Amino acid sequence: MSLIPKRGTVYVIDDDEAVRDSVQWLLEGQDFQTRCFESAEAFLARYDPSEVACALIDIRMDGMSGLELQDRLIERHSLLPIAFITGHGDVPLAVDTMKKGALDFVQKPFKQDQLVLLVERLLEQARVNYAKHQQVTNRNALLARLTGRESQVLERIVAGRLNKQMADDLGISIKTVEAHRANIMEKLGISTVADLLKIALG
Repeated sequence: MSLIPKRGTVYVIDDDEAVRDSVQWLLEGQDFQTRCFESAEAFLARYDPSEVACALIDIRMDGMSGLELQDRLIERHSLLPIAFITGHGDVPLAVDTMKKGALDFVQKPFKQDQLVLLVERLLEQARVNYAKHQQVTNRNALLARLTGRESQVLERIVAGRLNKQMADDLGISIKTVEAHRANIMEKLGISTVADLLKIALG
């Protein structure tokens, strides 16, 4: 059973209350959970990076612009899928945002079907990102169980070193290498070298 939420949250960040209200009304009518913010600063103060979510961001806002918000999210290594709400004159800017990782943009006034399809695509990407993040988190938690010496042995297993070579590298006996290998397998809950390589290489 998947622990990844089937839906997710849509953040709407726009300093125009009428736009926020219309987007919220439209999306909640399609059973999307939405959270609206009147500024990029307000969003950043409350943003929870552990949520499965996406964001619709107005390019031009008072205070921090949508472009600056995108830069802040990039600096934070955020996995949040974003798209921009643009006016007609903002299309060249919106294209630039896509070069920096935005998935798309929607022009005002937008059509309901167009917006819903875009949000569905953004949330699908959010679920993919969430699954990848969980895999990395789980992998790191497993590897954190190893002692320093076991980590050194694991590095050499991944590099294809033989037990004798590892013993020479580390100045220990072959039996000690074998004991470390067994401990690694036990701590990681695996039984084959193939499984070990999958975890070690991510």
